[in-house]
Amino acid sequence: MNTALNDNLVAGAASAAKPAVSTKDHIESALATVFGLIFVGLACLVTVETISRKVFNVSLQGADELGGYALAVGSTIAFSLALMGRNHIRVDVFHELLPKKVQSFMNWFAIVSLAAFSVFISVVAFKVIADTLQYRSTAQTPWATPLIWPQGVWYAGLVIFALVACGYALRATGLLLTGRTDVLNRDFHPKSAKEELKEELDDLAQRQAVEQGAKP
Repeated sequence: MNTALNDNLVAGAASAAKPAVSTKDHIESALATVFGLIFVGLACLVTVETISRKVFNVSLQGADELGGYALAVGSTIAFSLALMGRNHIRVDVFHELLPKKVQSFMNWFAIVSLAAFSVFISVVAFKVIADTLQYRSTAQTPWATPLIWPQGVWYAGLVIFALVACGYALRATGLLLTGRTDVLNRDFHPKSAKEELKEELDDLAQRQAVEQGAKP
């Protein structure tokens, strides 16, 4: 009985120590999964295309077209992933030399500007979608793909990016108005070299743990 009680206590402590998965983590994981599946699928298609050309002298007549669509859709997903991972490039040569309050304002201004830009490109891109629908445009390829299909997925990626950026901008605005500049600087500060090094070391440790676990 004591053994069972100890096991329950250990399991409870382990579950309590395990960090909770946030909504941000779920969204980031879902986008990363879609991003990975797109390019794994593209790699498989290119492999099949290459083998069929070299061995059977037959072409699928669509690898180049689908590759362009994959790059377009993947780039819009990468916008959101880079934003959530704080990987967008910022010129921060003098950022660390400024007072904390000035840093917080600049961090707020950066995310608000990015949100405004994301909304702008979403509005402009909608005009492309509208023209495609109006003229029923098709690709100038052997497949004659209706362009609304790839463009629709591409536009969905832009909308997701805009929603994520606007959500971040609203959060940063709330932090700024309530005077929580420390939290604002922590969450929206340009990623430092130390943080990037720590992420690389953590990723290396995870890969080594997976490799060791896979060994018999």
